Amino acid sequence: MSTAPAPHSPGSDEVAAEIALRGTAVLEQGLVPDALLLIAGGDILWAGPAGRAPQHTAAQEISHDGMILPGLVDLHCHGGGGASFPDAESAEDMLTAVREHRRHGTTSLVASLVTADAPTLRSRVADLARLAADGEIAAIHLEGPFLSVERRGAQNPEHITDGDADLVRELAQISGGALATMTVAPETPGAEGVIEALAEVGALPSLGHTDGSSAQMTRAIAHSVAELRRENGRSPLPTATHLFNGMRPIHHRDPGPALAALDAAAAGDLVVEVIADGVHLDARTVAHVFAIAAEQNVVLVTDAMAAAGMPEGQYRLGSLDVTVEGGVATLTGGTAIAGGTAHLLDVVRFAVTEAGVDLVRAVRAASTVPAAVLGQQDRIGALAAGRRADVVLVDAALEPVTVLRGGAVVTD
Repeated sequence: MSTAPAPHSPGSDEVAAEIALRGTAVLEQGLVPDALLLIAGGDILWAGPAGRAPQHTAAQEISHDGMILPGLVDLHCHGGGGASFPDAESAEDMLTAVREHRRHGTTSLVASLVTADAPTLRSRVADLARLAADGEIAAIHLEGPFLSVERRGAQNPEHITDGDADLVRELAQISGGALATMTVAPETPGAEGVIEALAEVGALPSLGHTDGSSAQMTRAIAHSVAELRRENGRSPLPTATHLFNGMRPIHHRDPGPALAALDAAAAGDLVVEVIADGVHLDARTVAHVFAIAAEQNVVLVTDAMAAAGMPEGQYRLGSLDVTVEGGVATLTGGTAIAGGTAHLLDVVRFAVTEAGVDLVRAVRAASTVPAAVLGQQDRIGALAAGRRADVVLVDAALEPVTVLRGGAVVTD
């Protein structure tokens, strides 16, 4: 990366930019070998092939010889940098995790909680609501407590309960509008009321941690779609929480919920989360999902916990102890995977290099698609005019070099 001052002052017909960024970029139209981004006031003024750029001046001109990606958007993240959203004692502690992922290219992050008792959820949501109001996180995801005990994964069974629509409404009010998604098992008693309450408060049902049948998943998807269209929420589509993980396995005489979710993603009725970190799913499984699901219906996520970016050892996830060894987080003394340890850019890299997913599609699955899930596609998730200037400069190996958020270099 090299920089040079702009040669002259702008004329009346010129675009005055603070930064002119040039290089190979993933833009809305695809991979553009010689692209130019003009940035000012924290936003992108123009983006496209350099040869078609308007007359412009810039206080700083940057030429990047790697690749230019949009800032990444993680819909499912429990922590990083040694901090965990479910365990942090204050909003300031939570910022440690936000900054860990931001330094590695995740410029918009949805903070995920885990199953807990109602007082704990109220307290944690209140802390996260402050971060959302300050623009530090994009939204809040509640993973539980209306889940299957049989498919709980790293969730504490003591706090798993039947669906409670009133609690959903209460937590949504505490969130100040920041509640975006909530994981619910379709077979849980009261799940239909939870789905209706989520749509009512402008949040999305995320179907998962389920031991339900294929038919139960299909009915829950249809009910969610109908409610979201009626209530006009963030997105017209529900999501599936980390497809395959925390779900009854596929069997030819008992197909379970995962294939029903994949069918819906192929039909354009559901967005499926995929943890492509080399731990949660085999590379071929990732490849199959991208081959079957519609392009706008697959989103890459991390499910990261406190150990992301940290050494191996002992950590906590909610009320449970976690051991990280060999890059794999499991419940201490058990075998259940307890979240991820990767950054979202690592997940994109695995999808491309190990699963063979097309680079542009993998990047969009970690930027454009999740931005649409949040209903923020006009503001984040793409390198296009009018979007916030969230930009990730990577090298040939898709390792982060420089991250811009709102046009400013991320330093901490």
